[in-house]
Amino acid sequence: MIKKCLFPVAGYGTRFLPATKSMPKEMLPLVNKPLVQYGVEESIEAGLKEVAFVTGRGKRSIADHFDISYELEHQIAGTGKEKYLSSIREVLDKGTFMMTRQREMKGLGHAILTGECLIGNEAFGVILSDDLCLNKGDEGVMAQMVKLYNQFRCSIVATMEVPADQIEKYGVIAGEDMGNGLYRVSNMVEKPKPEDAPSNLAVIGRYILTPDIFDIIRDTPPGKNGEIQLTDALMTQAQNGCVLAYKFRGKRFDCGSVPGFIEATNYVYEHIYSEE
Repeated sequence: MIKKCLFPVAGYGTRFLPATKSMPKEMLPLVNKPLVQYGVEESIEAGLKEVAFVTGRGKRSIADHFDISYELEHQIAGTGKEKYLSSIREVLDKGTFMMTRQREMKGLGHAILTGECLIGNEAFGVILSDDLCLNKGDEGVMAQMVKLYNQFRCSIVATMEVPADQIEKYGVIAGEDMGNGLYRVSNMVEKPKPEDAPSNLAVIGRYILTPDIFDIIRDTPPGKNGEIQLTDALMTQAQNGCVLAYKFRGKRFDCGSVPGFIEATNYVYEHIYSEE
């Protein structure tokens, strides 16, 4: 049974400068809730209630958000404003939170390896909070993937079809179609040119990883952009065992880009916030 979910949140968020000069991009609000909270809620809904953050310098507000603010709560206790804290109180009641720091930005693979001290020798989820995944009226993407892990007991990556002109932004997979949106991965390439892409199935920021991934990452040399790529480690894992790719149900927004963040904000306001 998977209990832990890792959140790599150490990035600089340069595409949102100057806002992210002193504020983590993960704390940018979609209407009235920070981006990272949506991911944590998805994790807890899936039963992954032990939440691990790989943070960096200037990210202390993430730790503060997932903690009690005694002064604030005292000031608004018994007033109509107290209702605005209900969602984060629910998260705090259900989850436990731990964190470590990534001292250097060396890629997603390195960030996940940094989190080994929090995960230990067990399978775990990974959520990249830049990728907002919503599935109104149905279970979240991580919950869907946990069900698959319970059946297949191997690493799983979430995928979606993307147009050719966007393929260079993603890791891309190819593999045997097993039906019901599942593929057994035979090839995985990080940010290929459209003509070199093995398919149009792009990996997005949801993973379930088995603990042997840590040793594989340790032995993985730097790849694209001189960084330690999780894609390369997963390809090794696929060659030596099994990695599945899953076309998830739901909507995904690229909140690592300004247009995607605006699109997500409008969607949340129209379809979620306005109904609360």
